[in-house]
Amino acid sequence: MQHDELMSNEELFFGLTQGLRKFPKESDKVLCHFCFKPKKVRDEVLKPANGRKSQKLISDIIVLKTALDAIPFLSKVLKGAKSVLLHNIYQTVCENPKYANMRKRIGDVIDEDVVHSRAPFVACTQECFAVKAGIDGLLDVARRSFCDTSEAVHNLAKQYREEYNMPNLKMPYNTRQGFYFMIPQKDITDRLPNKFIQVVRHGKNIHCSSLELASLNVRNKTAAAECFSRTELCLEGLIDEIRGDIGILTLLAEVLCLLDMIVNSFAHTISTKPVDRYTRPEFTDDGPMAINAGRHPILETLRTDFVPNDIFLSEASNMVLIMGPNMSGKSTYLQQICLIVILAQIGCYVPAQFASLRVVDRIFTRIGNGDNVENNSSTFMTEMKETAFIMQNVTSRSLVVVDELGRATSSSDGLAIAWSCCEYLLSVKAYTVFATHMERLSELATMYPNVKILHFEVDLRNDRLDFKFRLKDGVRRVPHYGLLLARVAGIPTSVIDTSTSITSQITEQEMTRMDANCEEYRSLQMTYQVVQRLICLKYSNHDEDYIREALQNLKESYAAGRLT
Repeated sequence: MQHDELMSNEELFFGLTQGLRKFPKESDKVLCHFCFKPKKVRDEVLKPANGRKSQKLISDIIVLKTALDAIPFLSKVLKGAKSVLLHNIYQTVCENPKYANMRKRIGDVIDEDVVHSRAPFVACTQECFAVKAGIDGLLDVARRSFCDTSEAVHNLAKQYREEYNMPNLKMPYNTRQGFYFMIPQKDITDRLPNKFIQVVRHGKNIHCSSLELASLNVRNKTAAAECFSRTELCLEGLIDEIRGDIGILTLLAEVLCLLDMIVNSFAHTISTKPVDRYTRPEFTDDGPMAINAGRHPILETLRTDFVPNDIFLSEASNMVLIMGPNMSGKSTYLQQICLIVILAQIGCYVPAQFASLRVVDRIFTRIGNGDNVENNSSTFMTEMKETAFIMQNVTSRSLVVVDELGRATSSSDGLAIAWSCCEYLLSVKAYTVFATHMERLSELATMYPNVKILHFEVDLRNDRLDFKFRLKDGVRRVPHYGLLLARVAGIPTSVIDTSTSITSQITEQEMTRMDANCEEYRSLQMTYQVVQRLICLKYSNHDEDYIREALQNLKESYAAGRLT
Protein backbone atom coordinates (compact mmCIF):
# COMPACT_ATOMS: atom_id res chain seq x y z
CA MET A 1 0.00 0.00 0.00
CA GLN A 2 1.14 3.50 -0.83
CA HIS A 3 0.35 4.74 2.69
CA ASP A 4 2.85 2.27 4.15
CA GLU A 5 5.54 3.85 2.01
CA LEU A 6 4.46 7.41 2.80
CA MET A 7 4.43 6.69 6.53
CA SER A 8 7.85 5.01 6.51
CA ASN A 9 9.56 7.30 3.98
CA GLU A 10 9.54 10.87 5.31
CA GLU A 11 11.52 12.18 2.35
CA LEU A 12 8.88 10.89 -0.07
CA PHE A 13 5.98 12.19 2.05
CA PHE A 14 7.34 15.72 2.48
CA GLY A 15 8.65 15.76 -1.10
CA LEU A 16 5.17 14.98 -2.47
CA THR A 17 3.64 17.59 -0.16
CA GLN A 18 6.07 20.21 -1.47
CA GLY A 19 5.67 19.03 -5.08
CA LEU A 20 1.88 19.29 -5.03
CA ARG A 21 2.14 22.90 -3.80
CA LYS A 22 3.89 23.76 -7.06
CA PHE A 23 0.75 22.89 -9.01
CA PRO A 24 -1.89 25.68 -9.03
CA LYS A 25 -5.07 24.80 -7.14
CA GLU A 26 -7.07 25.28 -10.34
CA SER A 27 -4.99 22.74 -12.30
CA ASP A 28 -7.55 19.92 -12.50
CA LYS A 29 -10.39 22.23 -13.63
CA VAL A 30 -8.21 24.07 -16.13
CA LEU A 31 -6.75 20.93 -17.67
CA CYS A 32 -10.24 19.57 -18.29
CA HIS A 33 -11.35 22.96 -19.68
CA PHE A 34 -9.26 22.38 -22.80
CA CYS A 35 -11.61 19.54 -23.73
CA PHE A 36 -14.13 22.16 -24.88
CA LYS A 37 -13.36 23.92 -28.11
CA PRO A 38 -14.58 27.56 -28.32
CA LYS A 39 -15.43 29.45 -31.47
CA LYS A 40 -12.55 30.99 -33.39
CA VAL A 41 -11.77 34.63 -32.63
CA ARG A 42 -12.23 37.01 -35.54
CA ASP A 43 -9.52 39.62 -36.15
CA GLU A 44 -11.52 42.63 -34.99
CA VAL A 45 -12.00 44.79 -31.92
CA LEU A 46 -13.97 42.65 -29.47
CA LYS A 47 -16.60 43.61 -26.92
CA PRO A 48 -15.59 43.63 -23.23
CA ALA A 49 -17.49 40.38 -22.59
CA ASN A 50 -15.40 38.59 -25.23
CA GLY A 51 -12.32 40.23 -23.75
CA ARG A 52 -13.08 38.51 -20.45
CA LYS A 53 -13.54 35.22 -22.28
CA SER A 54 -10.14 35.64 -23.94
CA GLN A 55 -8.63 36.53 -20.56
CA LYS A 56 -9.90 33.26 -19.10
CA LEU A 57 -8.32 31.26 -21.92
CA ILE A 58 -4.97 33.04 -21.42
CA SER A 59 -5.19 32.38 -17.69
CA ASP A 60 -5.76 28.69 -18.43
CA ILE A 61 -2.67 28.56 -20.63
CA ILE A 62 -0.59 30.13 -17.83
CA VAL A 63 -1.94 27.60 -15.31
CA LEU A 64 -1.12 24.79 -17.76
CA LYS A 65 2.42 26.14 -18.21
CA THR A 66 2.89 26.35 -14.42
CA ALA A 67 1.59 22.80 -13.98
CA LEU A 68 3.88 21.41 -16.67
CA ASP A 69 6.83 23.28 -15.09
CA ALA A 70 6.13 21.41 -11.83
CA ILE A 71 6.33 17.91 -13.35
CA PRO A 72 10.17 17.62 -13.23
CA PHE A 73 10.16 18.19 -9.47
CA LEU A 74 7.39 15.60 -9.06
CA SER A 75 9.44 13.20 -11.19
CA LYS A 76 12.46 13.67 -8.93
CA VAL A 77 10.37 12.91 -5.83
CA LEU A 78 8.63 9.81 -7.26
CA LYS A 79 11.66 8.28 -8.95
CA GLY A 80 12.42 5.84 -6.13
CA ALA A 81 8.81 5.06 -5.13
CA LYS A 82 8.17 1.36 -4.53
CA SER A 83 4.37 1.07 -4.19
CA VAL A 84 2.47 0.03 -7.33
CA LEU A 85 0.31 3.17 -7.48
CA LEU A 86 3.12 5.70 -7.07
CA HIS A 87 5.36 3.75 -9.44
CA ASN A 88 2.62 3.71 -12.09
CA ILE A 89 2.19 7.48 -11.71
CA TYR A 90 5.93 7.91 -12.24
CA GLN A 91 5.87 5.78 -15.38
CA THR A 92 2.71 7.22 -16.98
CA VAL A 93 3.32 10.91 -16.18
CA CYS A 94 6.91 11.61 -15.18
CA GLU A 95 8.49 9.46 -17.92
CA ASN A 96 5.99 10.48 -20.62
CA PRO A 97 7.84 12.64 -23.21
CA LYS A 98 4.56 14.22 -24.38
CA TYR A 99 4.50 16.50 -21.33
CA ALA A 100 7.99 17.85 -22.08
CA ASN A 101 7.05 18.33 -25.75
CA MET A 102 3.92 20.26 -24.80
CA ARG A 103 5.94 22.40 -22.37
CA LYS A 104 8.44 23.18 -25.14
CA ARG A 105 5.67 24.11 -27.58
CA ILE A 106 4.15 26.45 -25.00
CA GLY A 107 7.62 27.94 -24.38
CA ASP A 108 7.86 28.88 -28.08
CA VAL A 109 4.93 31.29 -27.66
CA ILE A 110 4.57 32.08 -23.94
CA ASP A 111 7.23 34.12 -22.16
CA GLU A 112 9.39 32.06 -19.82
CA ASP A 113 8.95 34.48 -16.89
CA VAL A 114 5.13 34.35 -16.92
CA VAL A 115 3.78 32.62 -13.81
CA HIS A 116 0.33 31.95 -12.39
CA SER A 117 -0.80 34.46 -9.75
CA ARG A 118 -3.94 34.82 -7.65
CA ALA A 119 -3.48 38.59 -7.06
CA PRO A 120 -5.94 40.28 -9.51
CA PHE A 121 -3.71 43.03 -10.97
CA VAL A 122 -0.58 40.83 -11.06
CA ALA A 123 -2.61 38.16 -12.86
CA CYS A 124 -3.99 40.74 -15.32
CA THR A 125 -0.47 42.00 -16.07
CA GLN A 126 0.85 38.46 -16.54
CA GLU A 127 -1.99 37.70 -18.95
CA CYS A 128 -1.35 40.88 -20.97
CA PHE A 129 2.34 40.01 -21.29
CA ALA A 130 1.89 36.22 -21.68
CA VAL A 131 2.91 36.07 -25.36
CA LYS A 132 6.52 36.87 -26.23
CA ALA A 133 7.23 40.34 -27.57
CA GLY A 134 7.52 40.83 -31.33
CA ILE A 135 5.01 38.16 -32.37
CA ASP A 136 2.13 40.61 -32.96
CA GLY A 137 2.66 44.35 -33.56
CA LEU A 138 -0.86 45.39 -32.52
CA LEU A 139 -0.45 43.41 -29.30
CA ASP A 140 2.76 45.33 -28.52
CA VAL A 141 0.92 48.66 -29.07
CA ALA A 142 -1.92 47.56 -26.73
CA ARG A 143 0.63 46.56 -24.10
CA ARG A 144 2.25 50.03 -24.18
CA SER A 145 -1.17 51.61 -23.70
CA PHE A 146 -1.87 49.26 -20.77
CA CYS A 147 1.47 50.14 -19.14
CA ASP A 148 0.96 53.89 -19.70
CA THR A 149 -2.49 53.90 -18.08
CA SER A 150 -1.30 51.71 -15.19
CA GLU A 151 1.58 54.11 -14.56
CA ALA A 152 -0.78 57.10 -14.78
CA VAL A 153 -3.02 55.54 -12.14
CA HIS A 154 -0.15 55.18 -9.68
CA ASN A 155 1.06 58.71 -10.44
CA LEU A 156 -2.46 59.95 -9.66
CA ALA A 157 -2.35 58.18 -6.30
CA LYS A 158 1.02 59.77 -5.54
CA GLN A 159 -0.39 63.19 -6.49
CA TYR A 160 -3.40 62.76 -4.16
CA ARG A 161 -1.20 61.65 -1.25
CA GLU A 162 0.79 64.87 -1.50
CA GLU A 163 -2.07 67.24 -2.42
CA TYR A 164 -4.47 66.09 0.32
CA ASN A 165 -1.88 65.02 2.91
CA MET A 166 -2.94 61.36 2.91
CA PRO A 167 0.31 59.38 3.20
CA ASN A 168 -1.57 56.11 3.84
CA LEU A 169 -3.76 56.31 0.73
CA LYS A 170 -3.52 52.99 -1.10
CA MET A 171 -4.51 51.86 -4.57
CA PRO A 172 -6.04 48.34 -4.53
CA TYR A 173 -7.41 46.62 -7.62
CA ASN A 174 -10.24 44.17 -8.27
CA THR A 175 -11.53 42.70 -11.51
CA ARG A 176 -15.00 44.25 -11.18
CA GLN A 177 -14.23 47.98 -10.73
CA GLY A 178 -10.53 48.16 -11.50
CA PHE A 179 -8.43 50.53 -9.37
CA TYR A 180 -9.94 52.39 -6.40
CA PHE A 181 -8.68 54.43 -3.45
CA MET A 182 -8.52 53.03 0.09
CA ILE A 183 -8.05 55.58 2.86
CA PRO A 184 -7.90 54.77 6.63
CA GLN A 185 -10.68 56.54 8.50
CA LYS A 186 -8.23 57.77 11.13
CA ASP A 187 -6.46 59.84 8.43
CA ILE A 188 -9.64 61.79 7.64
CA THR A 189 -9.84 64.59 10.21
CA ASP A 190 -12.70 66.61 8.69
CA ARG A 191 -14.37 65.36 5.51
CA LEU A 192 -13.19 64.06 2.16
CA PRO A 193 -12.63 66.64 -0.58
CA ASN A 194 -15.41 66.88 -3.18
CA LYS A 195 -13.09 65.36 -5.76
CA PHE A 196 -13.65 61.92 -4.23
CA ILE A 197 -16.79 60.10 -5.41
CA GLN A 198 -18.50 56.74 -4.81
CA VAL A 199 -17.50 56.89 -1.15
CA VAL A 200 -18.21 53.67 0.80
CA ARG A 201 -17.23 52.83 4.37
CA HIS A 202 -15.55 49.42 4.56
CA GLY A 203 -14.48 48.44 8.08
CA LYS A 204 -11.82 50.87 9.29
CA ASN A 205 -11.25 52.20 5.76
CA ILE A 206 -12.99 54.36 3.20
CA HIS A 207 -13.23 53.08 -0.39
CA CYS A 208 -13.73 55.72 -3.06
CA SER A 209 -12.83 56.89 -6.56
CA SER A 210 -12.53 60.12 -8.58
CA LEU A 211 -13.41 61.26 -12.11
CA GLU A 212 -9.74 61.13 -13.14
CA LEU A 213 -9.38 57.59 -11.78
CA ALA A 214 -12.64 56.46 -13.43
CA SER A 215 -11.37 57.75 -16.80
CA LEU A 216 -8.02 56.00 -16.38
CA ASN A 217 -9.80 52.75 -15.38
CA VAL A 218 -11.81 52.80 -18.61
CA ARG A 219 -8.68 53.34 -20.71
CA ASN A 220 -6.78 50.69 -18.75
CA LYS A 221 -9.55 48.08 -19.14
CA THR A 222 -9.88 48.84 -22.86
CA ALA A 223 -6.14 48.38 -23.37
CA ALA A 224 -6.20 45.12 -21.37
CA ALA A 225 -9.18 43.81 -23.39
CA GLU A 226 -7.31 44.55 -26.60
CA CYS A 227 -4.28 42.71 -25.21
CA PHE A 228 -6.44 39.71 -24.38
CA SER A 229 -8.11 39.49 -27.78
CA ARG A 230 -4.81 39.92 -29.69
CA THR A 231 -3.18 37.33 -27.39
CA GLU A 232 -5.92 34.80 -28.07
CA LEU A 233 -5.36 35.23 -31.81
CA CYS A 234 -1.68 34.44 -31.26
CA LEU A 235 -2.58 31.34 -29.23
CA GLU A 236 -5.05 29.69 -31.61
CA GLY A 237 -2.48 27.39 -33.19
CA LEU A 238 -1.03 26.46 -29.78
CA ILE A 239 -4.48 25.69 -28.38
CA ASP A 240 -5.26 23.39 -31.32
CA GLU A 241 -2.03 21.48 -30.67
CA ILE A 242 -2.84 21.19 -26.95
CA ARG A 243 -6.27 19.79 -27.75
CA GLY A 244 -4.64 17.22 -30.00
CA ASP A 245 -3.00 15.75 -26.88
CA ILE A 246 -5.91 16.30 -24.51
CA GLY A 247 -5.60 12.74 -23.17
CA ILE A 248 -2.38 13.50 -21.28
CA LEU A 249 -4.01 16.55 -19.66
CA THR A 250 -7.01 14.61 -18.35
CA LEU A 251 -4.57 11.96 -17.07
CA LEU A 252 -2.53 14.64 -15.28
CA ALA A 253 -5.70 16.08 -13.75
CA GLU A 254 -6.70 12.65 -12.40
CA VAL A 255 -3.20 12.02 -11.04
CA LEU A 256 -3.11 15.38 -9.24
CA CYS A 257 -6.50 14.75 -7.64
CA LEU A 258 -5.43 11.25 -6.60
CA LEU A 259 -2.12 12.43 -5.10
CA ASP A 260 -3.86 15.31 -3.33
CA MET A 261 -6.31 12.85 -1.75
CA ILE A 262 -3.61 10.36 -0.74
CA VAL A 263 -1.00 12.85 0.51
CA ASN A 264 -2.80 15.99 1.66
CA SER A 265 -5.94 14.30 2.96
CA PHE A 266 -5.28 10.76 4.15
CA ALA A 267 -1.52 10.62 4.76
CA HIS A 268 -1.51 14.06 6.40
CA THR A 269 -4.44 13.08 8.61
CA ILE A 270 -2.77 9.84 9.64
CA SER A 271 0.59 11.52 10.32
CA THR A 272 -1.00 14.03 12.70
CA LYS A 273 -2.73 11.34 14.79
CA PRO A 274 -1.11 9.59 17.79
CA VAL A 275 0.59 6.28 17.09
CA ASP A 276 -1.80 3.33 16.51
CA ARG A 277 -4.83 5.58 15.99
CA TYR A 278 -4.85 4.47 12.34
CA THR A 279 -3.83 1.01 11.24
CA ARG A 280 -3.18 -0.81 7.99
CA PRO A 281 -6.11 -3.12 7.16
CA GLU A 282 -5.59 -6.74 6.16
CA PHE A 283 -7.49 -8.41 3.31
CA THR A 284 -8.58 -12.02 2.85
CA ASP A 285 -10.39 -13.70 -0.04
CA ASP A 286 -13.33 -15.14 1.90
CA GLY A 287 -12.46 -14.38 5.47
CA PRO A 288 -14.43 -12.33 7.95
CA MET A 289 -14.97 -8.59 8.21
CA ALA A 290 -13.41 -7.96 11.60
CA ILE A 291 -12.91 -4.40 12.84
CA ASN A 292 -11.63 -3.89 16.36
CA ALA A 293 -12.25 -0.49 18.03
CA GLY A 294 -13.37 1.17 14.80
CA ARG A 295 -14.09 4.90 14.81
CA HIS A 296 -15.88 7.41 12.60
CA PRO A 297 -13.04 9.24 10.76
CA ILE A 298 -14.90 12.56 10.67
CA LEU A 299 -16.80 12.67 13.96
CA GLU A 300 -13.77 11.65 15.97
CA THR A 301 -12.04 14.85 14.84
CA LEU A 302 -14.96 16.87 16.23
CA ARG A 303 -15.27 15.06 19.57
CA THR A 304 -12.54 14.08 22.03
CA ASP A 305 -14.79 11.52 23.75
CA PHE A 306 -15.71 9.42 20.72
CA VAL A 307 -16.46 5.81 21.75
CA PRO A 308 -14.98 3.12 19.41
CA ASN A 309 -16.89 -0.08 18.57
CA ASP A 310 -16.26 -3.47 16.95
CA ILE A 311 -17.90 -5.38 14.08
CA PHE A 312 -17.56 -9.05 13.11
CA LEU A 313 -19.20 -10.61 10.05
CA SER A 314 -18.34 -13.97 8.49
CA GLU A 315 -19.77 -16.68 6.25
CA ALA A 316 -21.31 -18.27 9.33
CA SER A 317 -22.58 -15.01 10.83
CA ASN A 318 -23.32 -12.71 7.93
CA MET A 319 -26.06 -10.54 9.45
CA VAL A 320 -25.95 -8.22 12.46
CA LEU A 321 -29.12 -6.61 13.80
CA ILE A 322 -28.46 -3.40 15.74
CA MET A 323 -31.06 -2.49 18.36
CA GLY A 324 -31.24 0.51 20.65
CA PRO A 325 -33.15 3.70 21.40
CA ASN A 326 -33.15 6.81 19.26
CA MET A 327 -29.93 8.82 19.52
CA SER A 328 -27.99 5.86 20.96
CA GLY A 329 -25.48 5.80 18.07
CA LYS A 330 -26.88 3.35 15.50
CA SER A 331 -26.70 5.63 12.44
CA THR A 332 -23.19 6.82 13.28
CA TYR A 333 -22.07 3.21 13.66
CA LEU A 334 -23.44 2.26 10.21
CA GLN A 335 -21.77 5.21 8.53
CA GLN A 336 -18.54 4.37 10.34
CA ILE A 337 -18.49 0.83 8.92
CA CYS A 338 -19.05 2.09 5.37
CA LEU A 339 -16.31 4.73 5.63
CA ILE A 340 -13.79 2.26 7.05
CA VAL A 341 -14.45 -0.22 4.21
CA ILE A 342 -14.17 2.54 1.58
CA LEU A 343 -10.93 3.88 3.09
CA ALA A 344 -9.47 0.39 3.18
CA GLN A 345 -10.36 -0.45 -0.43
CA ILE A 346 -8.83 2.76 -1.80
CA GLY A 347 -5.57 1.87 -0.06
CA CYS A 348 -5.78 4.04 3.04
CA TYR A 349 -5.12 3.28 6.68
CA VAL A 350 -8.31 3.05 8.74
CA PRO A 351 -9.33 4.49 12.13
CA ALA A 352 -9.26 1.26 14.14
CA GLN A 353 -6.93 -0.83 16.30
CA PHE A 354 -7.25 -3.76 13.88
CA ALA A 355 -9.13 -4.43 10.65
CA SER A 356 -9.35 -7.60 8.56
CA LEU A 357 -11.64 -7.30 5.54
CA ARG A 358 -12.63 -9.03 2.37
CA VAL A 359 -13.00 -6.91 -0.77
CA VAL A 360 -16.65 -6.04 -1.39
CA ASP A 361 -17.98 -5.55 -4.91
CA ARG A 362 -20.55 -2.95 -3.82
CA ILE A 363 -21.78 -1.16 -0.72
CA PHE A 364 -25.56 -0.86 -0.68
CA THR A 365 -27.10 1.57 1.79
CA ARG A 366 -30.65 2.41 2.73
CA ILE A 367 -30.29 5.38 5.04
CA GLY A 368 -32.61 8.29 5.65
CA ASN A 369 -36.28 8.99 5.05
CA GLY A 370 -38.14 11.65 3.11
CA ASP A 371 -40.64 12.28 0.35
CA ASN A 372 -39.47 12.78 -3.22
CA VAL A 373 -41.93 15.36 -4.53
CA GLU A 374 -40.29 15.57 -7.96
CA ASN A 375 -40.91 11.88 -8.63
CA ASN A 376 -44.28 11.83 -6.84
CA SER A 377 -42.94 9.33 -4.30
CA SER A 378 -43.97 9.18 -0.66
CA THR A 379 -41.45 8.37 2.07
CA PHE A 380 -42.49 4.71 1.90
CA MET A 381 -42.33 4.55 -1.89
CA THR A 382 -38.86 6.11 -1.90
CA GLU A 383 -37.81 3.56 0.72
CA MET A 384 -39.18 0.67 -1.34
CA LYS A 385 -37.47 1.84 -4.54
CA GLU A 386 -34.12 1.97 -2.76
CA THR A 387 -34.73 -1.45 -1.21
CA ALA A 388 -35.77 -2.91 -4.58
CA PHE A 389 -32.51 -1.73 -6.13
CA ILE A 390 -30.56 -3.48 -3.37
CA MET A 391 -32.49 -6.75 -3.74
CA GLN A 392 -32.07 -6.77 -7.52
CA ASN A 393 -28.31 -6.14 -7.50
CA VAL A 394 -26.91 -7.59 -4.27
CA THR A 395 -24.41 -10.46 -4.45
CA SER A 396 -22.69 -12.65 -1.88
CA ARG A 397 -19.68 -10.29 -2.08
CA SER A 398 -21.68 -7.15 -1.22
CA LEU A 399 -21.95 -5.16 1.98
CA VAL A 400 -25.51 -4.08 2.79
CA VAL A 401 -26.13 -1.36 5.38
CA VAL A 402 -29.76 -0.61 6.29
CA ASP A 403 -30.82 2.07 8.75
CA GLU A 404 -34.47 1.31 9.42
CA LEU A 405 -36.82 -0.34 6.94
CA GLY A 406 -40.60 -0.49 6.79
CA ARG A 407 -41.37 2.20 9.36
CA ALA A 408 -43.09 4.45 6.82
CA THR A 409 -46.11 2.14 6.41
CA SER A 410 -48.40 0.13 8.71
CA SER A 411 -46.62 -1.71 11.52
CA SER A 412 -47.66 -5.18 10.32
CA ASP A 413 -46.70 -4.55 6.70
CA GLY A 414 -43.45 -2.83 7.73
CA LEU A 415 -42.42 -5.75 9.93
CA ALA A 416 -43.30 -8.24 7.19
CA ILE A 417 -41.23 -6.38 4.60
CA ALA A 418 -38.25 -5.98 6.93
CA TRP A 419 -38.41 -9.64 7.95
CA SER A 420 -38.62 -10.97 4.38
CA CYS A 421 -35.82 -8.66 3.20
CA CYS A 422 -33.61 -9.98 6.00
CA GLU A 423 -34.40 -13.58 5.02
CA TYR A 424 -33.54 -12.82 1.39
CA LEU A 425 -30.21 -11.23 2.34
CA LEU A 426 -29.44 -14.21 4.58
CA SER A 427 -30.01 -16.55 1.63
CA VAL A 428 -27.75 -14.47 -0.63
CA LYS A 429 -25.06 -14.58 2.11
CA ALA A 430 -24.24 -10.87 1.72
CA TYR A 431 -22.65 -9.22 4.74
CA THR A 432 -25.50 -7.20 6.25
CA VAL A 433 -25.71 -4.66 9.07
CA PHE A 434 -29.33 -3.82 9.84
CA ALA A 435 -30.35 -1.17 12.39
CA THR A 436 -33.96 -1.27 13.52
CA HIS A 437 -36.44 -0.28 16.23
CA MET A 438 -38.63 -3.30 15.48
CA GLU A 439 -37.96 -5.51 18.47
CA ARG A 440 -39.84 -8.41 16.88
CA LEU A 441 -37.07 -8.64 14.23
CA SER A 442 -34.83 -9.95 17.01
CA GLU A 443 -36.80 -13.22 16.70
CA LEU A 444 -34.78 -13.83 13.53
CA ALA A 445 -31.86 -14.79 15.76
CA THR A 446 -33.92 -17.57 17.34
CA MET A 447 -34.62 -19.11 13.93
CA TYR A 448 -31.48 -18.27 11.92
CA PRO A 449 -28.14 -19.03 13.60
CA ASN A 450 -26.26 -16.73 11.21
CA VAL A 451 -28.05 -13.68 12.70
CA LYS A 452 -26.36 -11.89 15.56
CA ILE A 453 -28.16 -9.33 17.76
CA LEU A 454 -26.29 -6.35 19.17
CA HIS A 455 -27.50 -3.32 21.07
CA PHE A 456 -26.16 0.04 22.14
CA GLU A 457 -25.80 0.28 25.89
CA VAL A 458 -28.14 2.71 27.62
CA ASP A 459 -28.67 3.19 31.36
CA LEU A 460 -32.08 4.16 32.68
CA ARG A 461 -31.87 6.36 35.75
CA ASN A 462 -34.82 8.22 37.24
CA ASP A 463 -36.69 7.99 33.95
CA ARG A 464 -33.71 9.49 32.10
CA LEU A 465 -31.70 7.79 29.33
CA ASP A 466 -27.92 7.82 29.80
CA PHE A 467 -26.35 6.96 26.43
CA LYS A 468 -23.03 5.07 26.61
CA PHE A 469 -22.58 4.62 22.81
CA ARG A 470 -21.01 1.20 23.49
CA LEU A 471 -22.08 -1.85 21.47
CA LYS A 472 -23.02 -4.94 23.49
CA ASP A 473 -24.12 -8.49 22.63
CA GLY A 474 -27.72 -9.60 22.71
CA VAL A 475 -31.03 -7.85 23.08
CA ARG A 476 -31.26 -5.17 25.77
CA ARG A 477 -34.76 -3.88 26.07
CA VAL A 478 -34.86 -0.38 27.50
CA PRO A 479 -38.43 -0.28 28.80
CA HIS A 480 -40.57 2.24 26.97
CA TYR A 481 -37.72 4.48 25.74
CA GLY A 482 -40.02 5.92 23.10
CA LEU A 483 -42.47 6.90 25.83
CA LEU A 484 -39.68 8.52 27.84
CA LEU A 485 -38.73 10.69 24.88
CA ALA A 486 -42.39 11.45 24.24
CA ARG A 487 -42.76 12.64 27.84
CA VAL A 488 -39.71 14.91 27.44
CA ALA A 489 -41.25 16.34 24.27
CA GLY A 490 -44.33 17.38 26.25
CA ILE A 491 -47.05 14.81 25.49
CA PRO A 492 -49.66 14.83 28.30
CA THR A 493 -49.11 12.44 31.23
CA SER A 494 -52.49 10.71 30.77
CA VAL A 495 -51.57 9.79 27.20
CA ILE A 496 -48.18 8.44 28.31
CA ASP A 497 -49.75 6.31 31.08
CA THR A 498 -52.23 4.73 28.67
CA SER A 499 -49.41 4.03 26.17
CA THR A 500 -47.34 2.35 28.89
CA SER A 501 -50.18 -0.04 29.77
CA ILE A 502 -50.71 -1.02 26.13
CA THR A 503 -47.05 -1.64 25.31
CA SER A 504 -46.53 -3.76 28.48
CA GLN A 505 -49.19 -6.22 27.33
CA ILE A 506 -47.70 -6.45 23.83
CA THR A 507 -44.16 -7.01 25.21
CA GLU A 508 -45.32 -9.84 27.49
CA GLN A 509 -46.85 -11.72 24.55
CA GLU A 510 -43.67 -11.30 22.45
CA MET A 511 -41.40 -12.61 25.23
CA THR A 512 -43.49 -15.75 25.59
CA ARG A 513 -43.26 -16.44 21.85
CA MET A 514 -39.48 -15.82 21.75
CA ASP A 515 -38.84 -18.20 24.65
CA ALA A 516 -40.72 -20.92 22.74
CA ASN A 517 -38.64 -20.24 19.61
CA CYS A 518 -35.37 -20.41 21.54
CA GLU A 519 -36.23 -23.80 22.97
CA GLU A 520 -37.38 -25.16 19.58
CA TYR A 521 -34.27 -24.10 17.68
CA ARG A 522 -31.69 -24.62 20.46
CA SER A 523 -30.01 -27.68 18.91
CA LEU A 524 -29.70 -25.97 15.51
CA GLN A 525 -28.18 -22.91 17.17
CA MET A 526 -25.57 -25.09 18.90
CA THR A 527 -24.61 -26.83 15.65
CA TYR A 528 -24.35 -23.55 13.76
CA GLN A 529 -22.16 -21.96 16.42
CA VAL A 530 -19.79 -24.91 16.14
CA VAL A 531 -19.60 -24.37 12.36
CA GLN A 532 -18.91 -20.68 12.90
CA ARG A 533 -16.02 -21.44 15.27
CA LEU A 534 -14.59 -23.93 12.76
CA ILE A 535 -14.68 -21.38 9.92
CA CYS A 536 -12.90 -18.82 12.10
CA LEU A 537 -10.21 -21.38 12.92
CA LYS A 538 -9.88 -22.13 9.19
CA TYR A 539 -8.73 -18.56 8.52
CA SER A 540 -6.73 -18.27 11.74
CA ASN A 541 -3.03 -17.41 11.65
CA HIS A 542 -2.27 -19.43 14.84
CA ASP A 543 0.00 -22.48 14.86
CA GLU A 544 -1.17 -26.11 14.80
CA ASP A 545 -0.88 -26.63 18.57
CA TYR A 546 -3.18 -23.70 19.31
CA ILE A 547 -5.74 -24.86 16.72
CA ARG A 548 -5.61 -28.48 18.02
CA GLU A 549 -6.25 -27.26 21.59
CA ALA A 550 -9.09 -24.99 20.40
CA LEU A 551 -10.74 -27.92 18.58
CA GLN A 552 -10.50 -30.10 21.70
CA ASN A 553 -12.08 -27.38 23.85
CA LEU A 554 -14.84 -26.91 21.28
CA LYS A 555 -15.59 -30.62 21.25
CA GLU A 556 -15.81 -30.78 25.04
CA SER A 557 -18.01 -27.69 25.26
CA TYR A 558 -20.43 -29.01 22.65
CA ALA A 559 -20.66 -32.39 24.37
CA ALA A 560 -21.43 -30.67 27.68
CA GLY A 561 -24.13 -28.55 26.04
CA ARG A 562 -22.68 -25.32 27.35
CA LEU A 563 -21.45 -23.73 24.11
CA THR A 564 -22.07 -19.97 24.22
